[in-house]
Amino acid sequence: MCAKHCLNSLLQAAYFTELDLATIALQIDEQEKRQMAEGGLNNAEYLQFVSKPSSNMDDSGYFSVQVIESALKVWNLDLIPFSSQDEIAKKAREDPTSRKAYICNYRDHWFTIRKIGQQWFNLNSLLSGPELISDTYLSLFLTQLQQEGYAIFIVNGILPSCKSDQILSNIKISQPEKPRLVMKIKRNAVETEEKSENKDLETAIALSLETKAEDERKQLEAAIALSLQM
Repeated sequence: MCAKHCLNSLLQAAYFTELDLATIALQIDEQEKRQMAEGGLNNAEYLQFVSKPSSNMDDSGYFSVQVIESALKVWNLDLIPFSSQDEIAKKAREDPTSRKAYICNYRDHWFTIRKIGQQWFNLNSLLSGPELISDTYLSLFLTQLQQEGYAIFIVNGILPSCKSDQILSNIKISQPEKPRLVMKIKRNAVETEEKSENKDLETAIALSLETKAEDERKQLEAAIALSLQM
């Protein structure tokens, strides 16, 4: 489920389901199968390929980077490796805040870091809620993730408009209490219940708004609750 959460938190709406991603994975599987078959149906490499399970998805809810990329193409978005020599990647390494969002992957786990309004948020499903990240800390955080073995991708393109982005463009929030880590990175562990996840997200946002005016708090809670019901 983390791939679905990663995409939907990036887009800030419940655009993708597990079925959608599974369908994309099957399409990629078929494409790869046709390519392998070009060498002959009795070819050893082809026979070995078809005897193995899909490399694009599994029963735990894992989906490959190819599936993520194909899903994002629907929105005219593409992924650029953060460590590549692409000019966009070079500029992003110099100033990570110049981009709008990043997708991170370690083993079978995916999560999004994106700017919502004026501020950056770590939208990792392994946390009890969205984590506020300062502009200064963003660069350090990305470096830390790389050192821990994460593959980082720049999301290139224009993200769809969302209500939370519109509201947070007018206000800044604080977060006195950081969200807690609710699980370790394990393929089976990342399958959290959507209802519990949304409740944790709303609670975390509510905590971050305790020092703000009541009207701002209500606006932000409503926006985050709406955008993260996925």
